[in-house]
Amino acid sequence: MAPPAAPPSRARPGDFDAGLARAREAALGGRYREARTILAAIEERAWDNPRDLRRLAEYHGHMNRPVEAERCCARAVELAPDDARAHYDLAAASIAIGRIDAAEAHFDRVIAADPRDWDAWANRSTLRRATAERNHVAALDRAMAAAGRDAEARIALGHALAKELEDLGDHDRAFAVLKAAADARRARLSYRVADDVATMAGIADAFSAERLRGAPPPAAEPGPIFILGLPRSGTTLVDRILSSHSRVASLGEIQDFALALVEGAGTAQGKADLIRRSAAMDHAVLGRAYRARTAERDPGAPFAIDKTPLNCLYIGLIALALPDARIVHVRRGAMDGCYAMYKTLFRMGYPFSYDLGDLAAYRIAHERLMDHWRAALPGRMIEIDYEALIADQEGESRRLVAACGLDWEDGCLDFHRNPAPVATASAVQVRAPIHDRSVGLWRRYEAGLAPLADALRGAGIPLDYGR
Repeated sequence: MAPPAAPPSRARPGDFDAGLARAREAALGGRYREARTILAAIEERAWDNPRDLRRLAEYHGHMNRPVEAERCCARAVELAPDDARAHYDLAAASIAIGRIDAAEAHFDRVIAADPRDWDAWANRSTLRRATAERNHVAALDRAMAAAGRDAEARIALGHALAKELEDLGDHDRAFAVLKAAADARRARLSYRVADDVATMAGIADAFSAERLRGAPPPAAEPGPIFILGLPRSGTTLVDRILSSHSRVASLGEIQDFALALVEGAGTAQGKADLIRRSAAMDHAVLGRAYRARTAERDPGAPFAIDKTPLNCLYIGLIALALPDARIVHVRRGAMDGCYAMYKTLFRMGYPFSYDLGDLAAYRIAHERLMDHWRAALPGRMIEIDYEALIADQEGESRRLVAACGLDWEDGCLDFHRNPAPVATASAVQVRAPIHDRSVGLWRRYEAGLAPLADALRGAGIPLDYGR
């Protein structure tokens, strides 16, 4: 592979660290074109340095540029074929662009070289459905025994083992292993779910129905499409369906709305003050700032998807700032959705997902906030139920596409053939056709999940879709 041509750059020749710092500053300020120009220039200078290429790939990843990240990682492996970390980084980049077999081979190599790379074990097990003929259960058992009391090992290996045991139908042992791993993860977190519950209540108070009556009416012209909902609710699936349309591009999970908000609201003394400031700010200015940031990403289509699940918190602000925005809320049955979060080892964010009590409290607060948005902004959201989409893919897809103001295209049914990169926990699943294996899956673990079910039932939340 030849090194890319170097475009103009403000980074000083040969000063790799300075270039990364300038690119980071540009990206934080929403100047993504400038950041890309700098990164392209320093990539040429780093082309023979595997360490710098890996650092550069990390920056590309932060900017949702997995193709560029994979290119840098592949070159790093070419230069340092015995470097296990280079193979790990290439495996992660390969997942995002759909090279699943290649990713598995790289993780195999990492584990062979460094059996204590626990993250490699965890990530490898997510790449395919384990079968009786092809699984890592025995190897995972041996690795857990060798790891002893190493907490990080028990977290990563435990999640991997639970996943493969579930695939093999050993549900009792799968849940016992998962609970031990989740408990270990929760014990290492400094987190109070009460803070998030209070934040959601504060948002509903600040953006009351009376306040939102002043929101501009929805506009029909092309604009941003926000796909939001709790993690593991099906947001990536909906993103892939819509982004298979010729007039739609996905920007992935970006933080541009939150960054534009924080910048526009000014220095805040904590979350409560930020909420107060966000309600009082000039929302038209916020909308323009968000548009400027996303335009810098060069979406290349009239409709651009922002698939950041927790934009749920900003629905009132989105309605005030962006009248041409489509707001697509993806819902999933409460118990299936909570169990899907509970069994996922998230690397960043979602600290409420490792404890059943935290999960229940967060899910209840989320339900109340979404009820508030429905009442305060009637008809403003397009709501898609994961289970309905699974049961009637074409009917629900057609409804979704029409609600976004788009003409139907048959390619939306072949979302699993969509070649665009995807960098979420669902990166593997959405490259396969729709199936219903996860619908009602929580009932395999009804006894273990009883505290969660009792809490949700007590709050009046149906446990399953449609009930």
